[in-house]
Amino acid sequence: MSTVTITNAENALKSFYLDVVAHQLNMESNPFYAMIKQSESCVYGKEVRKAAIYGVNGGISAGSEAGDLPGATGNNYAQFVSTLKNLYGSIQISDKAIRAGESSAGAFVNLLNAEMDGLLRSAKFNFSRMLYGDGSGKLCTISADASNAKKIGVDSARNLAAGMVVDIYSSISDGTPAVSGVTITGIEKTASGTSVHLDRTVTASKNSVMVMQGSKGNEITGLEAIFADGGELYGLSKQDNAWLKAYTYANAGDITDAKIQQAIDFVEENAGSKVDIALCSYGVRRAYAAALEASKRNVNVTELEGGYKAISYAGMPIVADRFVPNGTMYLLSSGDFELHQLCDWRWLEGENGGILRQIPGKPVFGATLVKYAELMCTRPGGQARITGITEA
Repeated sequence: MSTVTITNAENALKSFYLDVVAHQLNMESNPFYAMIKQSESCVYGKEVRKAAIYGVNGGISAGSEAGDLPGATGNNYAQFVSTLKNLYGSIQISDKAIRAGESSAGAFVNLLNAEMDGLLRSAKFNFSRMLYGDGSGKLCTISADASNAKKIGVDSARNLAAGMVVDIYSSISDGTPAVSGVTITGIEKTASGTSVHLDRTVTASKNSVMVMQGSKGNEITGLEAIFADGGELYGLSKQDNAWLKAYTYANAGDITDAKIQQAIDFVEENAGSKVDIALCSYGVRRAYAAALEASKRNVNVTELEGGYKAISYAGMPIVADRFVPNGTMYLLSSGDFELHQLCDWRWLEGENGGILRQIPGKPVFGATLVKYAELMCTRPGGQARITGITEA
């Protein structure tokens, strides 16, 4: 790239950056994502429709020598239905930067690299966060009334980061936000609690919820939805379909091998799942490592796809993730999950195939990555969770 133009900047984004970005988002956002199969199957229009088998085929019996043969029956199927979620990531490049690149292509490449690195960091953060959500987009709950304040208390900053643009709703069921498009400028943690600094004053009541801008009800169906006690999952009622309910070992206290094995055994015995990864909070991982040390056992480390390293239990990796709730460990069968997608990551293109478009009223060009996808678990009852673990 000797001279920078809109055309060769677009060519670089399409031919070079796209493959790199798609690989990193698919394989390096989260070690569990890297294990999940991605497929364009079961996508019909704007929906994912998938037949899930549950129970066993009833056409089996042990009869007498001259008795009747067993009646023919088929498998038990349930139809999962969910909407494809629209996942976006945007970058912006100023007209000034493009014109400066006419005399210094190297400087423009450095700028483009920085923009793509920023996009990757943000996308990895948010897609990992969505994995543990319930699809509602809820980030946190406001812990105290705030009136014309630029600093508000929240129950947790686990899902928050400076630079995020968020909406605030009085409740997650509301259709209209009380506050729209406010930017988080900083997060403050003290002994008395956690506060979020904003770029402008807001008024919000206690127990209001914070949501990523425009994302309420539009995020992928994550683990919180799978482990919810009731409600619907993929269009089916958990109350009417007991096999949809995942297993929770509650109030665990000190973490031990026996408790981990009990949860694994339950889903193996009752659902036939093969747990192959554990996801936990950092405090839980420290507690488990301390338990190994106290019993004079070695802390075995295994390397996962995507460059991740993890301690292990009986050969199963135990991965710490900031987005796992405190005191929690998920025990999952990755083979039961599939990311259904209309296509892999693509640049949003205009009618002429261009991907860099001027933002109306600004001397800035923007490009947007898009992926239409939904995460589904065909055997929700085959997943386990341990909660109430004492952290270290």
